[in-house]
Amino acid sequence: MKDNTTSKERLLKKIRKALLERRDNPYPNLEEMPLYAPAAELPEVIFAEQFTAVAGQFVFCEDEIQFIEILLNLAEEREWRKIYCWEPALQEIFKKYEYPFFETDRDFEQAEVGFTLCEALIARNGSILVSNANAAGRRLGIYPNVHVVVAYTSQLVMDLKDGFKLLKKKYGHNTPSLISTITGPSRTADIEKTLVLGAHGPKELFVFLLDG
Repeated sequence: MKDNTTSKERLLKKIRKALLERRDNPYPNLEEMPLYAPAAELPEVIFAEQFTAVAGQFVFCEDEIQFIEILLNLAEEREWRKIYCWEPALQEIFKKYEYPFFETDRDFEQAEVGFTLCEALIARNGSILVSNANAAGRRLGIYPNVHVVVAYTSQLVMDLKDGFKLLKKKYGHNTPSLISTITGPSRTADIEKTLVLGAHGPKELFVFLLDG
């Protein structure tokens, strides 16, 4: 006798049968299991590898003095003149070592380099977690051709969820209105599938990681 049951009916029959048969959950602790295997390297190493893989430029500094020394050499080599910094904590460092910078948005259209802080560094994918809660706001990390992020080892986390934990601890219920991640310099391949850096933002992205 020919079976006139459709494939849809056979599928629904299997589902009903499966629902009637009680079985133990084969993965009772699935939600608590880690998504990734334990990292073999230090977070600093993982971040540096992932960040440079997406055309970022990573510099580790033991202290503020080394940071200023490397910055002086880099600025001289690149002929940076219009350097902008609106973060009070960074301004204190620059003023302490008499490093010249613009602390307001005067002549901002001429800005060559923008210095900002960040919320966290995500080691797993070499990303920078940022928000508009810092003094640099939204403009300083986007408009200049060069974006320099200054971060500390205490801000380095493995995964994005750990970065959000830092945000929660820092801001509580006053969550910033803009939270985003930066993964390498601005890029696009919309035109003839040719990768172009700096199409919609900075052409170069630096991270200075200070111990502390």
